[in-house]
Amino acid sequence: MRVGVPKEIKTHEYRVGLTPGAVREYVHAGHEVVVETTAGSGIGADDEVYRRAGATIAGTAAEVFAAADMIVKVKEPQPNEWVRLRPGQILFTYLHLAADPEQARGLLASGCTAIAYETVTDAHGGLPLLAPMSEVAGRLSIEAAGNALQRHRGGRGLLLGGVPGVAPAKVVVLGGGVVGTHAARMAAGLGADVSVLDRSLPRLRELDELFEGRVRTRYSTLEAVEAEVFSADVVIGAVLIAGASAPKLVTRAMLKSMKRGAVIVDVAIDQGGCFETSHPTTHAAPTFEVDGVIHYCVANMPGAVPLTSSEALNNATLPFGLALARKGLAAVAENPHLRAGLNIHRGRFTHRAAAESLGLPFSPADEAIAA
Repeated sequence: MRVGVPKEIKTHEYRVGLTPGAVREYVHAGHEVVVETTAGSGIGADDEVYRRAGATIAGTAAEVFAAADMIVKVKEPQPNEWVRLRPGQILFTYLHLAADPEQARGLLASGCTAIAYETVTDAHGGLPLLAPMSEVAGRLSIEAAGNALQRHRGGRGLLLGGVPGVAPAKVVVLGGGVVGTHAARMAAGLGADVSVLDRSLPRLRELDELFEGRVRTRYSTLEAVEAEVFSADVVIGAVLIAGASAPKLVTRAMLKSMKRGAVIVDVAIDQGGCFETSHPTTHAAPTFEVDGVIHYCVANMPGAVPLTSSEALNNATLPFGLALARKGLAAVAENPHLRAGLNIHRGRFTHRAAAESLGLPFSPADEAIAA
């Protein structure tokens, strides 16, 4: 199969779909790889590095899309990318369609087969291609919160961990999954006062054991969310429903009872966000203020650390990508975990949660593939 890697074009997105090491694996397995010139510049890999790995360098994204049987990216295709997709072509990347009806319509119209990293599953019920970026985003969320808390950035002027004789900041994490766990780990490591809310008692028990009492756990109810959010200096939104829109846990009305200069970091913004007042921002302009509360809602947080992120992402995606390159659509039909990642196929929406979030008709993946 011929695999194409276009340069990422989202604002301040420096990751790359395939690292040179991953390209070597594809070439070793007998596939051709076409990489757009300078696609790896964000990770310090120039065109010559990719040539040595066995790739062919294309001068434009249009050439990559035209030549490839499968496109491997990081972020969802932008409007000038999805119009280049065609029937029979496989797109393997993050999509987050539940919060992006325009992209969904574009992919449906293209006739392509779109497989979303964030809904591919594993034998343990996990999301193995989302997990590495969730780990990165969870850790970055605390760095972002610490910066936003600084007074010249509009925050309360607090140091997350405090100093001897001065209380630390209170950090509330909504959601105890991968993002929430790594956010709590970073915040606790800096000395912050940390609480994690979740609706899974087994998960709360695991977190209690993991942090050995250094992080408080609390069952998530409306009352608990209000109490924690109103007393927080930082709130991390880390709730995920695979493929679906994120639930709105903090309303506009609730902001009025929060501390002035408190910081919200909405890591779920790719799926629409956990906060009613959230809207996507970029690394170029990461924050905005509503009712005295600072919002950080960057939709590609891991893009800020592309060396770490690209390596971590490729480690996870490589086995699935090689399976797709080897077998094409048959890999999706045979592998239930890849099939869970199938969001759109030949003009049909094949992921129930994403389709329902957008109010669009749903077709089971098996039926769509067989059609």
